[in-house]
Parts: sequence; structure tokens; C-alpha cells
Amino acid sequence: MYGIMGKVALINLENQQVSYIELKETDIRKFLGGSGLAAKMLLDDFPLDLDPLDPRSPIIFMNGLLTGLSIPTAAKSGFIAKSPLTGIWNESTVGGRFGMQVKRCGLDGFILVGQSKSPVYLVLTDDHILFKEASHLKGKDVYETTEKMLEETGIKGEVACIGPAGENLNHIAGIMIGGKETRAAGRGGLGAVLGSKKLKGILAKGTQIPKIKDKEMLTALVREANPTIKEYTKMMHDFGTAGGVQGVEANGDLPIKNWTLGSFEEGAQKICGQNMAHLGITVSHHACFACGIRCGKDAKVSVGPYAGSIGHGPEYETCASLGSNLLNDDVEYLVAANDICNRMGLDTICAGNALAMAMECFEKGIITIEDTGGIDLKWGNGKGILEFLMLMAERKGFAKIFSDGVDAAAKHLGGIAHEFAISVKGMSVALHDPRAFTSMAIGYATSNRGGCHLENLTYFVESGAYKGHLFGFNKTVEKHNDENKAELAVKMQDLMNVVNA
Repeated sequence: MYGIMGKVALINLENQQVSYIELKETDIRKFLGGSGLAAKMLLDDFPLDLDPLDPRSPIIFMNGLLTGLSIPTAAKSGFIAKSPLTGIWNESTVGGRFGMQVKRCGLDGFILVGQSKSPVYLVLTDDHILFKEASHLKGKDVYETTEKMLEETGIKGEVACIGPAGENLNHIAGIMIGGKETRAAGRGGLGAVLGSKKLKGILAKGTQIPKIKDKEMLTALVREANPTIKEYTKMMHDFGTAGGVQGVEANGDLPIKNWTLGSFEEGAQKICGQNMAHLGITVSHHACFACGIRCGKDAKVSVGPYAGSIGHGPEYETCASLGSNLLNDDVEYLVAANDICNRMGLDTICAGNALAMAMECFEKGIITIEDTGGIDLKWGNGKGILEFLMLMAERKGFAKIFSDGVDAAAKHLGGIAHEFAISVKGMSVALHDPRAFTSMAIGYATSNRGGCHLENLTYFVESGAYKGHLFGFNKTVEKHNDENKAELAVKMQDLMNVVNA
């Protein structure tokens, strides 16, 4: 079979039985891959009225159409399920090398159903799926879990796992890929779905190289594209997505102080990727499979409970969620907060928005220092940020009311607290301010999974980074004018559905 045309494993965690589903070519041509195929399976084969954490409720992992092939930027995969955060459809996309390894195991994806009687992890190899006892991994963070799984099996593969946040069923818990070089399937709380199934992680290592109909032509196309990719992604290579913080701030697109302010120029200079490199915080680069951009950055942690460690550094969204939106311009505390989220298995977008809400409630007197157990939640307090994040992940103390996201916290606090919960359909809004590029407001409002920027990305067109005529949009848009922006949002959502597959 060529490319994605293969099979999906159906894994029952309750009885540890595995069966296989053969993908139909007609479905592949219609739905492509990734979330498209997963949506069809979810809607056709499973009841929709189940609670997301019900053992019968499935979670689907599906590779993209090109995942596993040696094509730059095509290493994406997705976890798809009903979201415990929102109660509706959710896809959580992730890069790295996990999808490639699943593909090399002869699988295009897998479906997890049921609940294990005790904690387990899975080992995927060539045409084999093994169940391993994982009670000894309970409570261990993502880095420890990954190291233990690799050490115990002796297999040098890729690990997807959950941390304490997922085990505690936090509705903002993600599924983390790659250990210390963390890539996150963060959005929608799907780490809690794995936690509810008592599945600590999945290790994948395969040797089956996907067949390509015309390998020479593909190689030639990649060689032709590589110089252009290199030219236009130099800043991404040098500084990662965090290299865009200052430009985003200059455009008015950077959320500041729980979305209430419009300027953070000096702060943006301190928390950007360029400053991390200048200060020696960034120590190395790493890449997703088959991608020469190498936008992943390893960063030194110098403060907090894990000072002295090295892990994946903050991406743009994290620089905004745990930086500017908290009025935190201390880059060392930003890196430490990011590291805690990666270790504990928290979505940095939802965690940062929850902290921003908590800080605004603290400022307004809705939350007191007696409530927080002595944690000072004044704006920009790095020490308080780290302490509150740890308690959120562990679901302890007053912080636990924010462990299920801003809407749940607003419901618990009551009164005007809901005014500080910035979300759409229950999901915290991604860190792009729609007052800068107003077409994003339409995207957030109509996104299938809630406050998501990836299902729209119209700010790429509004900022001039992407040309609309490339996908059939030939009209002009002006920054502070709404004309033609509804049509732009529709066309970009259609385009992104194809790209995301």
C-alpha cells in the first residue's frame, strides 16, 4: 500500500484485545487523513451522547495524510475525542516524531476504548501491541515517565504520555510527546481522557518504511522546496515561534493582562526568543521528523522547583499565555513556568488563561491571599505563578478550581468572575487578540472546537504573511474595517481543514 492507505488498530483497554480496521481508499480520497478520517470514524461508529470520561467514550489517534513521509513540516498527527473541557468535538494536533513511529509500525492510527483495570502503558512495534503494567509510574511527571518507559523496554522509540494533570483528570491536561523535547497535544483536555482510561502512555517504534509510488519525484520536489523553506523560516530556525513575540506585539495582536491592555513593548523584548538566545537560555535546537527548520528550542531552567534542568523552551503561545497575559516579563520565570506545564502535562494556553483570570480576580478582591493559602497572585509575580501552576496540576488547594479551565472557575466563583473568563464554547481563546485582526473574531466564534486560531489563521492574510489569491480570495482587507472578512474567514477555514488533514 502507498502512503496513508493502510490500517487502524482498535485497542480495548478493558480486556486488552486488539483488532484492526482496514482503511478504504474512497474514505481516504474524501476525508484525506488526520481529523478528517477520525471525524468520520467518531461520528459513524460511536455513540455521541457519552460523557467524554466515560470508559466507552473513544479517543482516536490519526496520522496526517503525509505523516511518516520525508516531507518538511508534514509530521503532524492528532488526538481526537469528545472534550472534557467543552463537551464537544475536539482535535488536538501535535508534531514531533511519534506519528512517524506509529506509521512505521504499520499503522495509520489507533482507537482507544474501555478502561484498564489498573494503570498500563502500550508498546507499539511492527504489527505488535503490548500492554505493560504502569502502577509504578503513577504520579510521575512526563520526563520521568518517558525515561522509565524507554529504559524498561530497551526500545529507542517515541513516547506519548500524560503527567499528573492527566491522571488527576484536569480538564486542561494535554498529551505530551517526546519527553524533554516536548511537543504537546495540548488543547481540549485529552490528557484527562487518557487518565480516565488509566493509560499512562504509548511507546511506538517501527521499522516499516512507507512505500512511495514515485520516490524520485518526491525527492526532487522536496529538494526544490527546501531553499524556499529555508529562506522564509530563518527566524523560526534561529529563535523558534517565540521569535515572533515582538512583531505580534507591534501589530497589537499580543494579549496583555488578561486581554485588557494594548501595549507591552519592553516586556515583549524581554520574553522573546531573541532575548532567550542572547542570554544563553536557549542551548540547542531540535526538529520534528524530516523537517530542516528545527524550530524546537531547548532551554535552561534557572529558577523554581526544577532549576538546573533543560527542556523544550517556550513557544509563542506560551510566551503570551504565561508572559504578557500575566504581565510577567521575567524570562527566567517564563521558562520555568513552561517547564512545569510540560512536566505536569498542562496545556499552556488554558493554564495561562486560567492564571490570568485568577490574577484579575485577585486584583478585584474576588480571591484573597487567605483563599490562595498565602500565594501572592499580583500581576507578574513569577514565584506565585510557579506555585499556582503546581497546585493546579496536582489539583490541590484553592488552585484546583482552575484545573478545569476558566469557565468552570467562573461558575465556581460566581458574580462578575465570568467577565474575566476569556473563552469560546468553553475553551480558552488562543493568544491572538481579535481586536488587532478582526477576522479572527469570526474564526474564534465559529471554530469547531472553540477558541482556536488554527482552524482559521486569517491573521496570516490580514498581516500580509500569506496571500489570499493562493486559495481564491482576491479581495482586499483593511486592519480596522470588517469588509470582506466574513468571506475571508470562510475560505480560510475551508483551507485549514484541508491543511490540518
